[in-house]
Amino acid sequence: MRAGVVVAAQPGVEDLAVRAEELGLHSFWVNDTPMVHGDPFVALSLCAKATRRIRLGVGVTSPALRSAPAAASAFASLNALAPGRISCGVGTGNTARRTLGMPPTTTAALENFTAALQDLCAGRPTEYREGNRVRGIRFLHAGAQVNTTDPIEFVVAALGPQAAAVAGRRGSGLISFGLLDPTAWHALHDARRQSAHGTLHDPDSPDSPPNSYVVTALHLLRDHEDADSDAARDTTGHLVLSLLDFAADTPAFAAQLGPDAREAVRQLLDRRGTTATAPDRYTKLYPNYLGRIAPQDRDLVLPSLMNSLALVGTRDDLRTRITALEQAGVDELLIQPVIDPPSEMAQLAELLA
Repeated sequence: MRAGVVVAAQPGVEDLAVRAEELGLHSFWVNDTPMVHGDPFVALSLCAKATRRIRLGVGVTSPALRSAPAAASAFASLNALAPGRISCGVGTGNTARRTLGMPPTTTAALENFTAALQDLCAGRPTEYREGNRVRGIRFLHAGAQVNTTDPIEFVVAALGPQAAAVAGRRGSGLISFGLLDPTAWHALHDARRQSAHGTLHDPDSPDSPPNSYVVTALHLLRDHEDADSDAARDTTGHLVLSLLDFAADTPAFAAQLGPDAREAVRQLLDRRGTTATAPDRYTKLYPNYLGRIAPQDRDLVLPSLMNSLALVGTRDDLRTRITALEQAGVDELLIQPVIDPPSEMAQLAELLA
C-alpha cells in the first residue's frame, strides 16, 4: 500500500513536503478548512516549488466553500507549478461548514461542482449557475498561468453510498476520514462500481481504476506500552476529538453512540462551556480543530474510539490491519501527524516499506 500525509496549512509546510518526498511518500495533502486553518492553495504553492515528485492534494474542498470558477482557477494554477502532480478532493463540506455554524451542502451540489471542476480543469467549457441565471464559462486566458493539459486527480469524500455513487458517475476516486472497517470499504466500492455502469466511467473499461484513500493517525506501540497510553492518546486524540466535536454539534448522531461515548460528548460540551443547542456552539467546539489535544482532554480519548478511527498497535498488529484495508481496495494510507510530523512520517514510511 502507498503512503501519504495530511497536514494543516502552516508556516514551514513546504519543509514537511520536502521531507515527505525524501521519505518516499506518495502524496502530501493540506486541509481546506477556512477560519480554522491557513489556505491550502497558498501552502501547496510553496510545496509545488520545493518538491519534484510527490503528489500534492487539497483534502477536501467543497461547493459550499468555493465557487467552481474560483476553485478551478486555483487548481489549474497549482497544476502549472507542479504539472500532473495535483489531486483535488471534493466533499459536502461537512466539517468546514460546521466550523462556520452552517450545514454541509447537498450531494447533488457536490456532483454538479465536481463535474464543473473536471470540465474546467481539463480546458472544457461548462455551465455556471447563479440562481436562475445560467452561463457557459471556460478559461479565457490559456497560458503559462494555468495548466489544463496535464490531468488532475479527483477524489470524492465519502462515508456512505450516496457520495460513493457520485464518485462512480464522475469517474473519481474516494477519500474517507477515519474509516478503517474493511466491510465499509467494500460497500463504498460496490456503490461506486454500480453507479459507474452505463457511464463513460464504466468499471469494466480498460482504463486504470481510480484511487481510494483513507485518512487516519498511526501510533506504533513501544515495548510494554499500553494501547491507551498518554502517548497513544496524544497521537490519535485529534481524530477522536473531531468525532466528539461532530457528535456534540449533531445530537442525532450523538444519540447513536454507545453510553461511554455519549458521556464523553456530555463532558466535552461542559468543558467547552456550551450546549448541543446553543446557536454559537461551533465557536466553542472547533478552535484547534485537528490540532494536538490538551493534556486535560486525554480522558475523552476513549480506547474504543481510538481503535475505530486510528491505527494503534504493535508492528504486526498494524500490518495486519493495513493488509485488510488493502484487500478491501484501499490504495493509500494517509496519516495526520500532530505531535512530531517528521518522526511520524518516517515511522509510516518504514512500516510500509
